[in-house]
Amino acid sequence: MNEITSKTEVKLFVDAFYEKVRQDALLGPIFAAQIPDEVWPSHLTRMYGFWNTVLFGQKDYRGNPFSKHANLAIHPPHFERWLSLFVATIDESFTGEKAAETKMRAAKMAALFQSKLDYVRSKKNPSFHIL
Repeated sequence: MNEITSKTEVKLFVDAFYEKVRQDALLGPIFAAQIPDEVWPSHLTRMYGFWNTVLFGQKDYRGNPFSKHANLAIHPPHFERWLSLFVATIDESFTGEKAAETKMRAAKMAALFQSKLDYVRSKKNPSFHIL
């Protein structure tokens, strides 16, 4: 088990995580519909930068990640599966404080995105009720 200490480890967990996502029966089709095979390398590069920014404060990522997800048909089961795969990926190869922080930040992101999606959907459809 290794510590997450740099972008080198970020690349390792991002690659391993998205390999799982692409093969997952629930998440794979959603990602496949949004990211064609030829675009995956640039998506992974963007995710390396995103997580490097989140975990190490580097200025590798600029953008609004929520806007990329706002119109997707994703719901609580998708977020649960995403987080489950993410945590499993970290736990398989990493240990230490930064690994724990990475999982905590992923959980917060999933909860925030889900909450924002619920809000956006309620504004588009006033009869939408959050259960």
